[in-house]
Amino acid sequence: MPELRKDPVLGRWVIVSTERGKRPSDFNIEPEATEKKGCPFCEGSEDKTPPEIFAFRDPNSKPNTPNWEVRVVSNKFPVLRVEGDLEKQGVGMYDRMNGIGAHEVIIETPDHFKKMEMLPIDSLVKVLETYKIRSLDLMNDARFRYILIFKNEGIAAGATLSHSHSQLIATPVTPKRVKEELDGAKEYFQYKDRCVFCDMIREEMQHKIRVVYENKDFIAYCPFASRFPFELSILPKRHYPDYHNIQPNELVSLADMLKVTLTKLSKALNKPQYNFIVHTAPVRRPRSGYWTTIDYDFHWHIELMPRLTKVAGFEWGTGFYINPTVPEEAAKFLQETKI
Repeated sequence: MPELRKDPVLGRWVIVSTERGKRPSDFNIEPEATEKKGCPFCEGSEDKTPPEIFAFRDPNSKPNTPNWEVRVVSNKFPVLRVEGDLEKQGVGMYDRMNGIGAHEVIIETPDHFKKMEMLPIDSLVKVLETYKIRSLDLMNDARFRYILIFKNEGIAAGATLSHSHSQLIATPVTPKRVKEELDGAKEYFQYKDRCVFCDMIREEMQHKIRVVYENKDFIAYCPFASRFPFELSILPKRHYPDYHNIQPNELVSLADMLKVTLTKLSKALNKPQYNFIVHTAPVRRPRSGYWTTIDYDFHWHIELMPRLTKVAGFEWGTGFYINPTVPEEAAKFLQETKI
């Protein structure tokens, strides 16, 4: 019989459709094409991108030339632009502002054919450190309220280029989805005087049935109310709300965590396309009553979602998601996947 499960942060309900139960072999997974010709992210094609914003590179090399490990450029087709003022105004009953923000691309490797899980730990650390460095820099701009870090791997996940990369977008408002999560965490804390994410970590570590992998500093598990087959949550065991406060030793642990979990997904699901999103706290500007409890009730984390099913009319019409794979079975399968 199908089962309804409730997300403890958002109050969102998920239908776990056991009658539609699917194993990895049941999904029609087509590996993504990896055409290299004309790729602007490859080493030697630096002139095909906007100017370099930041890079880990050979100290003897110059910006916008080869010999780099990680490279950050502005998105050629940005969602939001840095230049200009917000110019908030009312238009009759409506509100508008200019599309001010930042949209950057983090090119994770000069090698076109290396996916994130194939990178050595020290290279992954540089990618994760780049997220931190760029976040801290953009936080200095008083116009920005939120820094979103995400990765679209594959066409089905929204990527337009197959070369491994992630993105960072700074927005002038706190996104509604983030506010909902902040409100859910705050409500839980007010009721129980505990962080909901810390409670979930304790629950998962105690029972282990949904845990896929853990190391000294991080844990990865299939959420109790997973929306998608083989969805993963990755959380630091230490409580803190802001990704940019990650410590050097935690960067190494997070690199290990991503390498293991992405490799398990790749082997178990034939290199699935996926999205991952870093959920971090908004920028706290000095404003009375603005997100004053975040340090206590929020806990940054990563959502990792393989693209194995499609969202259709029922999901859009109700807000319910239908997951055909029981999270406990997905976790067990990934636990047993050798890397």
